Amino acid sequence: MTGAADTAQTAGTAQAAGTAQAAGTAEAAVTGAEYLRRAASLFPGGVNSPVRAYRAVGGDPPVIARGSGATVTDVDGVEYLDYVGAFGPLILGHAHPAVTAAAVAELEAGGPFGATTPPEVELGEAIREAMPSIERLRFVSSGTEAVMSALRVARAATGRELVLKFEGGYHGHSDGLLAQAGSGLATLSLPASAGVPSAIAAQTVLARYNDLASVEAAFQRHAGRIAAVIVEPVTANMGVVAPVPGFLEALCELSARNGALLVFDEVITGFRVARGGAQARYHVTPDLTVLGKIIGGGMPVGAYGGRADLVDLVAPAGPVYQAGTLSGHPAAMAAGAAALRLLGAGLYARLERLGASLEAGLVEAAAAAGRRVSVGRVGSILTLFFRDPAPRDFDEVREADAHAFARFHRAMRASGILLPPASQEAWFVSAAHTEADVARTIEAAREAFER
Repeated sequence: MTGAADTAQTAGTAQAAGTAQAAGTAEAAVTGAEYLRRAASLFPGGVNSPVRAYRAVGGDPPVIARGSGATVTDVDGVEYLDYVGAFGPLILGHAHPAVTAAAVAELEAGGPFGATTPPEVELGEAIREAMPSIERLRFVSSGTEAVMSALRVARAATGRELVLKFEGGYHGHSDGLLAQAGSGLATLSLPASAGVPSAIAAQTVLARYNDLASVEAAFQRHAGRIAAVIVEPVTANMGVVAPVPGFLEALCELSARNGALLVFDEVITGFRVARGGAQARYHVTPDLTVLGKIIGGGMPVGAYGGRADLVDLVAPAGPVYQAGTLSGHPAAMAAGAAALRLLGAGLYARLERLGASLEAGLVEAAAAAGRRVSVGRVGSILTLFFRDPAPRDFDEVREADAHAFARFHRAMRASGILLPPASQEAWFVSAAHTEADVARTIEAAREAFER
């Protein structure tokens, strides 16, 4: 009987394997065009995040099957050198063995458990070590959730309701922060989103990035009512725009003088422009920090943290309620901890060199073709603007020629270079990119500019 059972089990296993192989073959035969057709019937606009629709650059979006190192391959077998990098988190490239192994080990261990796990403690300690301003933190599942929670803390701490943000800054899709936002909203030229109540939108005050006078005017206009100033210390959702010297320092002083908290949205810049984020690069200490992207090693994650007295207002330590069933998911925590362990000074120095080389090559290639461009870059994130000089605020960003970028994007894609599909998004250089990759990109850009 045992032998018969073993035979049946073996036959069943072989049949299952054959079925899986056949299914895999059938799946491989499905074209990108067919997936896009099916997606169009399932998702609004055929996508699960607006920029993926490629409406800003034209052409059908790729359907990506896999990634390795600095490349991705679509379901039709076309390989691209990738500068999207999942919009930031893959600083080590796709499928880094250490990150993948850490996530798989936690998935095989079961969970999530609805309880504290070792990886979340280890990742929390690594973040606090790298960013001393974060004395206490709370993990969540997305950057949007982290921003919402941080601003709830700020309102509770100050007893005020208004939040000051900057035109073109994108801090997730919560109702109050979509006014004059960057990222997908800037791409679609929408000043705000439908469905946002006017009473909620009225709680957001706008100022101009790199314009301290506009911040001072906002504080005067709403004296004693602004709970927090939230800012991308280096903007990356209206394209990469660096802070002018002294801007962040003055913003810190202005916020403190007016009784408001300074919140750095480092969802993109955290662990990207330096191990300690933009706050380490520019030596400015915010009251609260919002993180995402890299701290999950590419898996869904967010976090908010800061001074202990502020974060201890969060339940169960304090009266500010915030919870999440999947917060601190062990696979995401382990992947993030594995990634952060590999981010040393040598890696950042190399990324700086690669970013600088790509910037210089793009500018030189454009000049040789008589094209008027500039590059906004901080470390390994950059944006090519079809305007010169480089923009300093959202109004100047919008002066760049988005149609020229769309043509450039299509030409680069035809050469096997995949760029973010909007003129106001950041390109991401990863540790998996090589000097040869950068040279190939510059040569492709040279041909694109000449066309």
